[in-house]
Amino acid sequence: MEISAAGRLEVRITAADVGKRVSVRSLIEHGPSGEKFTDTVGVLTSWDNGVLRITRKSGERVRVAESALVAGKVVPAAPARRRGPAASYEELARVAARGWRPVESERLGAWELRAAAGFTRRANSVLPLGDPGLPLDDALTAVRRWYAARGLPAYMQTATGAEDTQELLCAELEKRGWVREVTAELWTGALAPVADLGDGSSGVLLSRDADEAWLARYQRKGVSEVALRVLGAGSPGDPVPGEPSVWFATVPGAPGAEAPAAIGRCVVDGRWAGFAAVEVDPARRREGLATAVMAALAVRALEEGASAAWLQVETDNEGARVLYDRLGFAPHHAYHHYRAPEGTASEGSAPDSSVPAGDGAP
Repeated sequence: MEISAAGRLEVRITAADVGKRVSVRSLIEHGPSGEKFTDTVGVLTSWDNGVLRITRKSGERVRVAESALVAGKVVPAAPARRRGPAASYEELARVAARGWRPVESERLGAWELRAAAGFTRRANSVLPLGDPGLPLDDALTAVRRWYAARGLPAYMQTATGAEDTQELLCAELEKRGWVREVTAELWTGALAPVADLGDGSSGVLLSRDADEAWLARYQRKGVSEVALRVLGAGSPGDPVPGEPSVWFATVPGAPGAEAPAAIGRCVVDGRWAGFAAVEVDPARRREGLATAVMAALAVRALEEGASAAWLQVETDNEGARVLYDRLGFAPHHAYHHYRAPEGTASEGSAPDSSVPAGDGAP
């Protein structure tokens, strides 16, 4: 907290600091164990009518009454990273998008509108990395029309918690009635330590294509040709020079088993290796199969020149989070999928509300 030379706490932020990362302390009426104060760190997204709204790293929006402020200051735009490779949000967002490509896309200024017949929100949402070239309301109207023409709901993928993420855009979407349905996190880590965990005796098979056995373990049933194109990052089989390189890992099940014991997917793109679809037969968990799959994929990614790794994990998947932490990964930022309000009403402002994160795969 900001302390004056006289030893008093001071509020050193104003409405002019909207858009900056701040740390504030405020009074609470009924705190646990008699606590009188609470601290909030995040991006100041608005300061209107005596109320501050701050978006935390997780995307949670906190309402703080101006009259309750005890201290406040602007803090560095991004906290010091605990571990993992250095990377900007934009770099990771673009790498992640290249590794999970839609079958159709169109530019709206610096926004990318993506569609893949509804297969996953990531491939059927707007990636807003910059200025759409239109006033926000006009841009959102164009987005809704584009998805409506394809028989799809309009989704916006945004991020919070890192430098140059989109806390202000999240706040504007919520004002207009867009509902946050899913929150997940993107984690990063060094690649070599993951590869070092492999012992070469796990029986992991690698392939350029997702065959029938791999798909039998994949949690999304009824995979279509569109889904196969997304899984293959737009170019199944051997990669085109300059394009991401995709690998599928399989640990065969027992003789006669309907599906493999474990699977995984890795996309190698420059220095980055992205892991996804790491799934294990519930009856074979705690045998180290997920680690074996990731280690085998990491070895191949190192051979192709990658040095850093990323993956995405839902906020409520505690088992996966424990595994990835043990493998040396750490959260970089949170990302969210906002769904447009139903109907054809104009994109004007709606009353502000607190929208909880939804469940489901991103």
